Amino acid sequence: MYSFLELKKAAGRAVEGKAIKLAVLGNCSTQFLSLAVCGYAKLEGFNLNVLDADYNQIDAQLLNPFSEVYSFIPDGIFLWLSTDKLYEEFLDLPIGSRTSFAEDCIRKLEGYWGLIGEYSHAKILQPNFTEIRDNILGNYSCKTEISFIYQLRKINYLLQQEMGKWKNVYPVDLLAVQNSLGKRFWDAALYYNAKMTISLNSLPYAAKAVVDVIASMSGRIKKCVILDLDNTLWGGVIGDDGLGNIEIGELGRGHAFTNFQRWLKQLKDRGIILAVCSKNNEDIAKEPFIKHEEMVLRLSDISMFVANWEDKASNIRFIQKSLNIGMDSIVFLDDNPFERNLVRSLIPEITVPELPEDPALYLDFLQEQNYFDTVSYSEEDAERTKQYQAELARKSLEQKFTSIDDYLISLEMIGKATPFEQTRYARIAQLTQRSNQFNLRTIRYTEDEIRRIAEDTDFLTLYYTLRDRFGDHGLVSVVIMKKMSERELFIDTWLMSCRVLKRGMEEYVVNCLVREARKNGFLMISAEYIPTAKNSMVKDIYKDMGFEERGNNRYLLDIRTYKNKNTYIKEDHR
Repeated sequence: MYSFLELKKAAGRAVEGKAIKLAVLGNCSTQFLSLAVCGYAKLEGFNLNVLDADYNQIDAQLLNPFSEVYSFIPDGIFLWLSTDKLYEEFLDLPIGSRTSFAEDCIRKLEGYWGLIGEYSHAKILQPNFTEIRDNILGNYSCKTEISFIYQLRKINYLLQQEMGKWKNVYPVDLLAVQNSLGKRFWDAALYYNAKMTISLNSLPYAAKAVVDVIASMSGRIKKCVILDLDNTLWGGVIGDDGLGNIEIGELGRGHAFTNFQRWLKQLKDRGIILAVCSKNNEDIAKEPFIKHEEMVLRLSDISMFVANWEDKASNIRFIQKSLNIGMDSIVFLDDNPFERNLVRSLIPEITVPELPEDPALYLDFLQEQNYFDTVSYSEEDAERTKQYQAELARKSLEQKFTSIDDYLISLEMIGKATPFEQTRYARIAQLTQRSNQFNLRTIRYTEDEIRRIAEDTDFLTLYYTLRDRFGDHGLVSVVIMKKMSERELFIDTWLMSCRVLKRGMEEYVVNCLVREARKNGFLMISAEYIPTAKNSMVKDIYKDMGFEERGNNRYLLDIRTYKNKNTYIKEDHR
């Protein structure tokens, strides 16, 4: 972890890339936290511009639509009501008024969220409340509503419930940071002398929690874990020790490996891809997944299984290419320092954690790193492993054909284009947050913003689904078109899953959006490509689809002369 001094120095660095604006508002001293967040973000490669509002000016800033915070036009607002200040407010209340303290606090927060939503488009980064020791009633504090501990824990419970109802509010789990650091988190002298509620040594950890959320909002997320096997998923070497002697299960060290597998299975169930990269004979490497009754992970949980005697860097490149994801979205886990250093040196973009020597510490270490932070979840995430397994089956079939046209015809693809629907808002928002490569303008939207767009008559929207004889790809593309005049539409957003590239999906998308434009009486469709470090693959897509280049990455299509592009995707008319 960086030191606070390192973060303070880094805060003044210049970082290339699109600027992200964060306003920090608190009822306590926030300037050192703002410095730490800014420095941490820049060390992680984000061009973050932080506005640290004056001390204890939340009401003055949020009630005034022309305030410094709103004039800053922030992308996010970090809204910090410190536990220490709440404690002082609580102690000033008559005992009879204390039983509703938690509800009153949540109502205040919701009032702030409402003001931010009314006067800006900023996303709200909302920390939860760290604990404070209040021994007025000792252990009995946990039982009575008149104690601060009771009310504080109720606040955090209610906060979790209410944040789920506000699509523009994103949690920052400072309580988890405090739980990890313990008494080091708070410094009484700093609080009483400078109104700082986090110790200097703890600020880097709090800054990481904030930047983790910013990274997820910006689409910088981890999508895949590539796993070694021997002494990583189980204790021992399967090729030497045999199936009966590897350590897995509830006894001894096996319990640590079992819990580690349980955690990995949860990652898979929420949409993280699991792959295997092992130096081994494939049949021997697969044996525990098939035959060992105490294995938590099974072959059905693994999207791609590579076991051979090639070097691991080459095998990882093969896995990455097959899954068609960015190398920087992969985490590689291996107990062997030699293998970790080899992969780290040959593939600098990949994340290779320095796992502890003791397997009992793997899980705690990885949970603390928080590689898999996310700002959204949809039910479709749970199907991602099946989708990638089906994709590998498609690629295996492709090798049997000499003609790409024959292969595409054999897939029996069925597509559908539908205006945005409420049941799809979460998934559509998630795609805008996750998609980087096939994303023409890389605009991120929250679920609430997607809802507003869907209900706004100034927009035409389409989401696309695709299925074939191997299975359902689910929602694979999103188009948002803004009405510029009675004649012209502008493509605000066009993004697509890379899993369905080069199958005629690009042509199908354009055919459908042109049809939608014609149906609504428009004559022209304008578009823009905004280059990023990751979307160069689509820099020519509009030219390829028949748009006329107008300079400065702007394009125009006259739909009166447009002829449908050829595609083997049939329309789903259900």
